[in-house]
Parts: sequence; C-alpha cells; structure tokens
Amino acid sequence: MGREPERITELEQLKAFTHPLRIELYRLLMAARTATASHLAEQADEAVSLVSYHLRKLAGHGFIEEADEQGRDGRERWWRVSQERSFTFRAADFDDTPEGTAALTGVTRELLATRTRTYLNYLDQQAGWGREWTRAAFSSEYTLRLTADELQELAEEMGALSRRWRERSEAAQAAESAEAAESAEAAEQAGAENDGARSGRETVALHFYGFPFRP
Repeated sequence: MGREPERITELEQLKAFTHPLRIELYRLLMAARTATASHLAEQADEAVSLVSYHLRKLAGHGFIEEADEQGRDGRERWWRVSQERSFTFRAADFDDTPEGTAALTGVTRELLATRTRTYLNYLDQQAGWGREWTRAAFSSEYTLRLTADELQELAEEMGALSRRWRERSEAAQAAESAEAAESAEAAEQAGAENDGARSGRETVALHFYGFPFRP
C-alpha cells in the first residue's frame, strides 16, 4: 500500500493555496523534485523576488522545505516538497463555518483552473510528444448511480491505486539510478564515455473527479 497523503485540517494551512502562483510553484517543484527560486521563476515567468516570497510562505506552512544537501555553496536556496509527500483536504474539515467554506471553494476553484491549463497545454503541444505518448494519454468520463458512501469508497480506492503506482515508479527510478551509477563507474574505469540512456519516464498528470449532479 502506498503512503497516505497528509491531510490538511488547519484553515490557515488550506488558505496558503488560495494564491494561484503557490499552486503552480508547488506543482513545478513536485515535478522537478528540487529547484531554486530562479529555476522556478523562469518556468513560471515571474520575478525571482515574488517567487521567493511565495516559496517562503509555502515553507512556513510545511508544504516545502530546503534541500540542504544541494545548497552547500550558500549562494541560493534549493527547495523540495516536504518529505516528498502529497497533501489532501476534505470538505468536512472546513464547511462548518462561512470562512472555511469560502476558503475551500477558493482553493478548489484555483486547483481546477491550474489542472485545466495543464491539460490544455498538453493538447496544444501533443504533436511534439510522439505517437507513443499520445496513444497512451487518456481522457475519460463515466456516469454512475451511487450513494454518498459509495462515492467516498470509490475515492479511497482510486487514491490507493494512485499511491500504488507512485511507489512502483519510485522503486523503478531508484533501480534505474543505481544501474546508471554502476554503468557510469564502469565506463570511467574503462576510459569510455557514458552519456546515460533515458528511461522513457516522464512526469504524468492524473486527474480524477467525482461529484453529484442532476441533469
């Protein structure tokens, strides 16, 4: 079973994501694993000072942390997602007050907006990915007749499935890194060049939605 995502239960922690740039920076850092404010500012097309400010806000709420092992020269901070963990939140923890409901709605709308932009960017750029990736990519919609309890159970099953695939990819990446290190060492001993072969692994966005509606 994959690692359970950390559940956000504090309102101030949830409100940290009401700013769209913080959501974008968190996503970029998840994909990059580690990065500096300069790297992220270039990708987000924002000023380094503004990005640094929002990174400190995310760090203040425990979402990201400094990657000390990469910032040894002290010239610029390196950041990473805290303990490489994901986060989740539930309406039940915030919908009992008007402020909580407003924050919940604001964050959810911003998350939806960034997910939509991500998918639209893929559609605009899919010709550059090649047939292997465009054939593997998918977009599906299903209409089910469920109770609220069944919808909750479905959400938990989908979360567990996603975590299982994340752990599988992490294990494969660790094995690939170890193999690449061994190959590089062998090439160095033999005096040969070794550029390292790509594994064909890319960052993949996986979006699930489940909500009631009445036609």
